[in-house]
Amino acid sequence: MMLSICGLNSSSGPHSPSGKGPATASNQLRQPRLAQMIASVLRSRIVKGQLADGDALPRQEDLLREFGVGKPALREALRILESEGLISVRRGNRGGAIVHVPRVANAAYTFGLVLQSQSVRLADLSEALKRIEPVCAGLCAARDDRHTAVLPRLRELHEQIIDNLDDEVAFTRLSRHFHEELVASCGNQTMILVIGALESLWSRQEVDWASRARAAKVFPEREQRRAGVRAHERILQLIERGDVAGVERQVRIHLDASLLYALDTDEQEIVRPGDLPDGAPPA
Repeated sequence: MMLSICGLNSSSGPHSPSGKGPATASNQLRQPRLAQMIASVLRSRIVKGQLADGDALPRQEDLLREFGVGKPALREALRILESEGLISVRRGNRGGAIVHVPRVANAAYTFGLVLQSQSVRLADLSEALKRIEPVCAGLCAARDDRHTAVLPRLRELHEQIIDNLDDEVAFTRLSRHFHEELVASCGNQTMILVIGALESLWSRQEVDWASRARAAKVFPEREQRRAGVRAHERILQLIERGDVAGVERQVRIHLDASLLYALDTDEQEIVRPGDLPDGAPPA
C-alpha cells in the first residue's frame, strides 16, 4: 500500500515551485506528518490484532515499498511506536522490530511520567489507592462467578505469600500482586486499566522500598507481616460470602495500615515511572 491512504503517490506529481524537479509526496508533506501517518497505520494493526504480540514487523525494505516513503520517515515512525511501548527495535545486522500489545505496564509508565513531571508525592498516590481499590474489591465480591473467576487466583497468591513470609522482598512483591489481582478481577475493563496502572506504579515503588528497608534492616517485623496475611484471609472470606460493603471496609482498613510502611522513609518522595516497559508483564 503506497501512501494512498492520504491520496498521495510518491512516484509522480507536478513539478515543485522551485522548478528543480518533480514534487513527490514526501516533498509535499513534511517528514513528521509522514511518520505520524505510517505510525498510525501500524499502530492500528497492532491494537486490532493484525500484528500479534511477539510478531516481527515486516522488513524495512517491505515497509518502504508498501508506504512509498524514504528511510527517514520510516525510522521516525518506528521511533514513535517504540516510545509508546508498542514495539522494541533491535539495531545492527540482525536488527528488526518486535511487536508488543498495549499493557497496563505501558499505561503505568505514562502515568508515572505525568505524575513525576508534576512533582506528585507518593503520599498522593497512596491516598488515591486507599479510596479506589476498595471499590474494585467490592466489585469482586459482587460477581456471580467469583468462586471460579476471582477466588482461585487470589488464593494461589495468598499461599505464595505465606510461603515467602521470611523473604521480605518476595513477600512484598507477592502482596502487591494480590492487590493488583483484586483490581484485575473486578470485571470492569476501564477500572482494570486505569486503577491497574496506578497499582502497578505503586507496586514498583513499594518493591524498591522493600529492597532498601531490608538492606537497612528496618523492614517490619515478622508479626506485622503475619497481620497482613490475616487481613488478606479476611478479604478472601468476605469475597467468598459476597459481602460487598464488608470487603470494601476491610480493604480500606488494610491499606490504611500497609501502605504507610513504604512512606516511612520519606513522605515527600516523588512518584517515579521506573523503566520503560518492553511489552512484557511486570516482574
